[in-house]
Amino acid sequence: MSHDHDDRPQLTAAQAAAVLDPPAGRNGGDLVVESLQGLGATTVFGLPGQHALGMFDALRRSSLSYVGLRVENNAGFAADAYGRITGEVAPLLLSTGPGALTSLAALQEAAAASAPVLAISSQIPTAGLGGGRHGYLHELRDQQASVRDIVKSVHTVRSASQIPSAIAAAWESALTAPHGPVWVEIPQDVLLAETTLPVVSAMDATPRELYPRPELTIAAAHLLSNAERPVIIAGGGVVRSDASGKLLALAEKIDAPVVTTFGGKGAFPWEHPLSLRSWLEDRHTTDFLEDADVLLVVGSGLGELSSNYHTFRPRGRVIQIEADAGKLESNHPALGIHSDAREALADLLEAVEPREDAGAAERVRTVLEKVRVRIDAQELTLEQQVLAAVREALPDNAPSFWDMTILAYWAWSAFDARRPNTMHSAQGAGGLGYGFPAAIGAAAADPTKPVLAVSGDGGAMYSIAELATARQYDLPLTWLIVDDGGYGILREYMTGAFGESTATELSRPDFVALAESFGVPAVRTTPESLAGDLSKALAAPGPSVVVLPALLRMFEPTHL
Repeated sequence: MSHDHDDRPQLTAAQAAAVLDPPAGRNGGDLVVESLQGLGATTVFGLPGQHALGMFDALRRSSLSYVGLRVENNAGFAADAYGRITGEVAPLLLSTGPGALTSLAALQEAAAASAPVLAISSQIPTAGLGGGRHGYLHELRDQQASVRDIVKSVHTVRSASQIPSAIAAAWESALTAPHGPVWVEIPQDVLLAETTLPVVSAMDATPRELYPRPELTIAAAHLLSNAERPVIIAGGGVVRSDASGKLLALAEKIDAPVVTTFGGKGAFPWEHPLSLRSWLEDRHTTDFLEDADVLLVVGSGLGELSSNYHTFRPRGRVIQIEADAGKLESNHPALGIHSDAREALADLLEAVEPREDAGAAERVRTVLEKVRVRIDAQELTLEQQVLAAVREALPDNAPSFWDMTILAYWAWSAFDARRPNTMHSAQGAGGLGYGFPAAIGAAAADPTKPVLAVSGDGGAMYSIAELATARQYDLPLTWLIVDDGGYGILREYMTGAFGESTATELSRPDFVALAESFGVPAVRTTPESLAGDLSKALAAPGPSVVVLPALLRMFEPTHL
């Protein structure tokens, strides 16, 4: 039997020599970092722990850059952001038990947002595995059971020679559409055991491409070409697959208005005549979408937020392009196309017939004017002023990361992201504490441009420890903390539902003094001086904090 090796990476003479005479002093941890290097990783995130020390010691002997955060969940958020910004796999090194478990909320967000995070966790020694109660430190009966419902795939290692293959399989899984977090776990003794295996090289974990079936493309193109009132909903899948150019070309070819979901911010130009922007939590937009005779949904499952809290009832035909097969028709009957957004849009662009609709831009203007009138009637000038100040201060190409806070909820609907893949939030899983550690991951991915994080005072308290991380690595990021003395949105929800709020008021520190105690410059600002103070902070090297004491209110919902 012969094998064709022509398309596989070939070893150099130096690599071949290293295979025959591997350096001494290597262990299972070296196989981990060599595998990551062989797959193209350059940066890893994490937090050391007793069982994981073999991996961390091996970092000394590698070319990988390490960014160590202070809490595993925050390290997970940083890896999530790195994966979103670069589209590359973000390795996350974790210890056993408490370390592994503390990362789970971040991995849930990565799963919801399709961020390619490769979590590599240690395990108790091999002798303790199998569910027996041996009393090892950090012992769980079945550590994998805690992560299996969250991640895309789980990969188990029981010997040194399994390490490269397990990591390669996990890498491929993380990058196969839809992207997502994956889990590898390796026992402590396997990581520490000396190895004489050759140095890992020539790794290949090319993800499978996900193409649309041609008969579905033909059917979708026919529907769109003959539609009277086509409309497009663009979700996060458009951003992740770098398909915004294809989306723009298709919308213009068939004169279809486009609304972007909160996860799809920046997928379509905000000021374009066909742009409905992102006002999904508004009945005027919902009515417009329901009136479409053909609705093309690209890279979205039409979940709770994208469907105005499931009040959306489409009356026309729905075409849904989605890489996650589980989301196809999960909320609405549709012509479901299981495909990467970029590939499906490229095929549709070729297959559709041009159509002209001189009234499309006018109908868009009418909807946006109705939205503006509704918002203006609520006298929310402060909120709009603060959001405008952030937009004025933030360079167009600078990424921003928004925690679960009232200003972020405004930004979902009202903020012009200007560029694809620049605005990110925790709206996938909805956990607190995302903004600042995510900004750390983005700054580590590209330290040549400033990064903005936005949190409320409640969410900020989840991440205070990472001021030390930002300072240690001298990362170019600015943290805007809107201090309203509690969990502001929960205060609103409870007051609206029960007439008063409970457990929402918080004692909090002097954030300016606290930041300065970490060696991070900080300033207290006002709505009037916010744009200037934020611009100055973003332009300065290294980390900074801007604190805005302000009580912001949410615009009235339309789904109740």
